[in-house]
Amino acid sequence: MPTPMIIDTDTASDDAVALIMALRAPEVAVKAITVVAGNVPVGQGSRNARYTVELCEADVPVYEGAGRPLLREPSPASWFHGEDGLGDQGYPPPRRSAAAGHAVPALVEAVRTHPGLTLVTLGPLTNVALALAQAPDIADKVGRLVVMGGAACTVGNVTPAAEFNIWCDPEAARVCFRSGLPIEMVGWELCRGAAVLNEEDIARCRALDTPRAHFAIDCNAKALEANRTFFHEPGIGLPDPVAMAVALEPEVVTRKSRHAVDIECEGALTRGMTVVDQLDVVPRGLGDTGGWRPEAATSEPTVTVCWEIDVARFKERLFRALG
Repeated sequence: MPTPMIIDTDTASDDAVALIMALRAPEVAVKAITVVAGNVPVGQGSRNARYTVELCEADVPVYEGAGRPLLREPSPASWFHGEDGLGDQGYPPPRRSAAAGHAVPALVEAVRTHPGLTLVTLGPLTNVALALAQAPDIADKVGRLVVMGGAACTVGNVTPAAEFNIWCDPEAARVCFRSGLPIEMVGWELCRGAAVLNEEDIARCRALDTPRAHFAIDCNAKALEANRTFFHEPGIGLPDPVAMAVALEPEVVTRKSRHAVDIECEGALTRGMTVVDQLDVVPRGLGDTGGWRPEAATSEPTVTVCWEIDVARFKERLFRALG
């Protein structure tokens, strides 16, 4: 039986490719897509998600959720994904409307109906934090929570210290990382270097000659330009598809370990930083724990940090979905 999956997304260009991977995967059954404000406003993210669902000829409800972070002002990433989030390619509106009701109770209901499901988050964690506030019991019912977010002991992509999804709503991320949810953190850094779609990979996608393959490249046109300009990478970075590959095929991860991870919310220079206790100094009581929550000194590390992936395996998974 396919594993039930819920996807929470702020649907822009790389999110859309990740949705295609899930919707085309026979080993999972996507029960719902919930949309949060992040890369684009929630209405635009909903439109983009519904367009992608129709491109895959799928039948999955798309629920609109939180329109802003818990405490912060919205910070869209139009500089990276374009004004519409899909590279400003002029895609037509989807035929289907958003599902009735708010994403947060829909998420709660889905977790309760399908205990053990896989939850994949591709945007800020606002919807999930609100769901935990409404129904704390769901933390014990989620089988896996694969989070595309953070940067493990490395550089950020929106500040020197922080990755966009966590930076956008650090308070929501803190709620989730402290909840006991079975988080697998897939940081932004895993889409860099050899994992980018270089010119050869882009040509291979084009050669597949399917609507999905052309869409995957076209909607990332702005992202390709931004990735080259701002991050000096030679191709398209796809953090959300990397996270989806991990969710669909855990063996894509070649090195991982469990640690305590907390989120910086107050730092003037480090808002949204995912602070990974890589050497497990806090449980051993080495030095002053500072701002770490008191229970971190005695509890088991709860977050699985993904450090390395099999890049070839990731790309093959992507090409199969687009072909």
